[in-house]
Amino acid sequence: MSDFAGALRERLPVARRSYDLPKRTGLVIVDAVNGFCTPGAGPLAPIAPDAAIDGMLSEIAALARRFLDEQRPVLALCDTHEPGRPEPPYPPHCERGTGQEKLAPALSFLERKPGARIVEKDVIDGYVGTTLADGSNILVEWIRAAELESVMITGICTDICDLDLVSTLLSARNHYMGGRPMLGPLKDVVLYEPGCATYDLAGDVAAKLGLPETAAHPQAETHHIGLYVMQARGAVIADRLRG
Repeated sequence: MSDFAGALRERLPVARRSYDLPKRTGLVIVDAVNGFCTPGAGPLAPIAPDAAIDGMLSEIAALARRFLDEQRPVLALCDTHEPGRPEPPYPPHCERGTGQEKLAPALSFLERKPGARIVEKDVIDGYVGTTLADGSNILVEWIRAAELESVMITGICTDICDLDLVSTLLSARNHYMGGRPMLGPLKDVVLYEPGCATYDLAGDVAAKLGLPETAAHPQAETHHIGLYVMQARGAVIADRLRG
């Protein structure tokens, strides 16, 4: 761990804790697709094997199997873009038909599992990305239908897609419509840290790729910042699960 990462942990503390799973808990897997997780699979995929990403996939696979065995709902969000339709500021990625938009091999079993639902999204925020043309929202309806008390968030990237989804879910949880909470009995939005990760891009590597200095993205530091901001917004940061 760098001195800077250590200083961040000291000055921006994150209170990780054990979390007791309510009976009605759903698992959301964010963007654990080839285009973000499989080395060499696309412009936003890791260049080489990444221990943090590999560890994340193992944790998600084990947790997903547990949830399905216990008949708890599982929803996997897969970043999927129509060819030629950009998502600034990023280069074209996870375009339909490239294979980048498919779940990473460690999670491909979910495509065949009853109880697991795979949903495409075309923007960073999985809440916005699951909003349909008629104004309905797949994620909202999934939470309501199961009367979830808790939503467990896993996936990539901690400080980007995970952070956006967690923040929006927290606002939606607190929003009332017609005197009733928008997300029903939902109480906790939980970020399960062992099941999330972000990417690593050193400043010198970014420069060699012709990217601006602002593209630097040190993995440990940005992961921690993502956790800190989600915690500040009201999310539970869990490193162990019970129940």
